Amino acid sequence: MRAFLQFAWKEVLEIVRTWRIWVLPGMLLFFALTGPLMAKFTPEILKAVGGDQVAALLKVMPKPTYLDAYGQWIKNLSQIGLFAIIIIYGGLISSERKSGTAILVLTKPLSRTSYVFAKAAVHFVFVAVAVGITTVVTWDMTRLVFGKSPGGPLWSAVVAWLGLVIFFMGVMTLLSSILGSQAGAAGIGLAVFAALSLAGMSEPLRRFTPAGLVQAPALLAAGKASAILSPVITSCGLAVLLVMAAAEVFRTKEL
Repeated sequence: MRAFLQFAWKEVLEIVRTWRIWVLPGMLLFFALTGPLMAKFTPEILKAVGGDQVAALLKVMPKPTYLDAYGQWIKNLSQIGLFAIIIIYGGLISSERKSGTAILVLTKPLSRTSYVFAKAAVHFVFVAVAVGITTVVTWDMTRLVFGKSPGGPLWSAVVAWLGLVIFFMGVMTLLSSILGSQAGAAGIGLAVFAALSLAGMSEPLRRFTPAGLVQAPALLAAGKASAILSPVITSCGLAVLLVMAAAEVFRTKEL
């Protein structure tokens, strides 16, 4: 356990001292600050550049509300944010195998299983903290722009999205253990996302598997009901199994 905690702390320091602390949080912060403003003023911008026809169309459309700001935030998380996570963590294990860092770390009393689990756990917590902080920012920005921002729809949507992220952290950990190419792992990860999106068309799969978390965040952000308990539990369980499989694959790999 001591070796596990020491390695986990090493991963935390590596995040803080390298580009990782800036890229994903910086991108999320940009979306958090601009999303509510875009939701509020996009109709005005379209009216200014679109002429009379667009102005007439906008008159019959409902005015933007705080739910539009929430929807913008979740859209950014579900598309750019998730894709960035898949691409970044395509090299979670393979990058250190290639650089030789893994050999140096594993000469200490640290098992390969602990190595894999520590990496997956630390980086998921990093993503969750970054998303949590920037969600508070977009929550406050929404209140500033729209005058109110009930937390229920926003936070339930973010929880659903994080359920999907923990599944994909498991997927990328396994792929990164199997493959030596970050690009190859990322490509397969994106294919898994496409497959989940298609699987979400099936009601049973949508209710009980991670496929239900592809569309649920957008529904929740819009103030609509969506059952996420079973998909989140399934995602967490599958993530643990995927990381266990990654540890087993890594245990047999030659460093």
